[in-house]
Amino acid sequence: MAGRIRDDDVALVRERAKIDDIVREYVTLKAAGGGSLKGLCPFHDERSPSFHVTPSRGMWYCFGCGEGGDVLAFVQKIDHLSFAEVVEKLAVKTGVELRYVEGGAAINKQQGQRTRLIEAHKIAAAFYVEQLLTPDAQIGRTFLTERGFDAQAAKHFGVGFAPKSWDALTGHLRGKGFTDQELMAGGLVSQGNRGVYDRFRGRLVWPIRDLGGEVIGFGARKLFDDDEGPKYLNTPESPLYKKSQVLYGIDLARKDISKSQQAVIVEGYTDVMACHLAGVTTAVATCGTAFGAEHIKILRRLLMDDDQMRGEVVFTFDGDAAGQKAALRAFEEDQRFVTQTFVAIEGTGLDPCDLRLAHGDGAIKALVESRVPLFQFAIKSIIAGYDLNNAEGRIAALKEAAPVVAKIRDTALRPEYSRLLAGWLGLDVETVTKAVGQSGRSAPAARPGPPTGQRDPGLVVEREALKCVLQQPAAVVDWYESVEPSAFTHASAQGVHAAIMRAGGPTTELAGLAWIDAVLEVCADDEYRRIVRELSVEPLPAQSGYDAHYAASVIARLLELDASRRVEEVKGNLQRTDPVEQAGEHQRIFAELLALEEYRRSLRRGTMGGEAITGAR
Repeated sequence: MAGRIRDDDVALVRERAKIDDIVREYVTLKAAGGGSLKGLCPFHDERSPSFHVTPSRGMWYCFGCGEGGDVLAFVQKIDHLSFAEVVEKLAVKTGVELRYVEGGAAINKQQGQRTRLIEAHKIAAAFYVEQLLTPDAQIGRTFLTERGFDAQAAKHFGVGFAPKSWDALTGHLRGKGFTDQELMAGGLVSQGNRGVYDRFRGRLVWPIRDLGGEVIGFGARKLFDDDEGPKYLNTPESPLYKKSQVLYGIDLARKDISKSQQAVIVEGYTDVMACHLAGVTTAVATCGTAFGAEHIKILRRLLMDDDQMRGEVVFTFDGDAAGQKAALRAFEEDQRFVTQTFVAIEGTGLDPCDLRLAHGDGAIKALVESRVPLFQFAIKSIIAGYDLNNAEGRIAALKEAAPVVAKIRDTALRPEYSRLLAGWLGLDVETVTKAVGQSGRSAPAARPGPPTGQRDPGLVVEREALKCVLQQPAAVVDWYESVEPSAFTHASAQGVHAAIMRAGGPTTELAGLAWIDAVLEVCADDEYRRIVRELSVEPLPAQSGYDAHYAASVIARLLELDASRRVEEVKGNLQRTDPVEQAGEHQRIFAELLALEEYRRSLRRGTMGGEAITGAR
């Protein structure tokens, strides 16, 4: 049985797996200055990016939730994998052949459950694709052809066919070494009175992939009249598949969503196919559930949705009542977005797949281009239910629409929609504005956040100094020899400094992730390790190539502040010493004070390049 992965192989995987490339599979990253990148944290909900990645050190850290680490820690947390599973996953991506201390290099028989299930789904997807070419799958091929999808399109989207046999896939996966328990856990089979049987039988099958492109489930469409199951059947909830957290087509659309800053939400698998083939390559669909908060989190990370960088989300719904109700549900979720959100309704009731069949690729592009703001659609949908030809109808419509306008969080948009609502209702703006204001006051007031206060200038210097030591150890080697523990007055800084010294202090021989690892290894507890990760990623001010000068200036400033505290202590000692009765001691302390003052002046001259870090002069 294979054992532990060799340490040098782990190190090679970590070296080859570039952290910015791996993180970009899940998060859109923008330049943050100082060689750092930033994006919206995938581990907590936020509106402004506080998640930072520093490729030069192979580190990531979120200043919002405090999570951080290297590329292995990122994949381990976001994919919920064991350490060994992460190494195995990234080894495949980076072409590293792993060796195990107690066994061969072929297969780790102690793979975690997720790794096994991912492999089973990969094999199942390939099996279904092969079956689509068999005579029994003619009904499936006809279904695709009738909807405008040829063999190349089916191949591009990985569409396959599940045979009508009760155990075709089950037998195939058993032959690959998978147990019935594993197949049950992954939702690939169902439990019957006589044992397990294939979950999908006699159906077209679409693989559902995560952001990283791994198959985590399937969606299957009924083909045969004697199939008593639902029209569409999806993988059940499993360790891999959470329907509220997956979007069909996200693996294909991810890069274009990030590049174009637009995501198009459609309702079905064939709609995604039709959009992509028509050139709308940002289309995705939910899988057996309504669009919700978890889907929003996925898109916001790709759209880099914050006040400075606005993306665009376009919901396409059928023009019937059900489609309009779906759009209004999306309005309720829209308040979670800062992004601009739109609705595109096809007036004749055609979905994107049928629209492409009837009118060609251009019709789908035109549909997306015809989008209207979601706020506008929601408000107009409400007032459409009233007779606006009489005063009673107009006032009733106002009473229902005003709370919707009041719920618009963007304070710049709210007055504009009050004005638009007045025009749609044929009322004066003052009346509508008053109604909106009254609706807003009746809503619960937002709870104020905690006071921020001013940051301690002394702590700013101590943090900057520790950042320089962790990020640029070679630049501070000579200066840091003079730093005493007393230079750090804050407990958190003292703990990190202690770890730095236990790791041997900054050196020219150890840098990057290896140096940070050495410090992390000797930290007193997890809280200090968290701080080290934070300081290792937090950007240093851009110094136009003078980073070494800046680092030296910061350490000099740290020493200067320490010297200033010692000057005050010595002054106090001098005042308490009688110059007549304790003449010798008084003279010694006075000489010490003069030396400290000169030392402080020399340090102050060395901080000229670091003035921006503090106002504590």
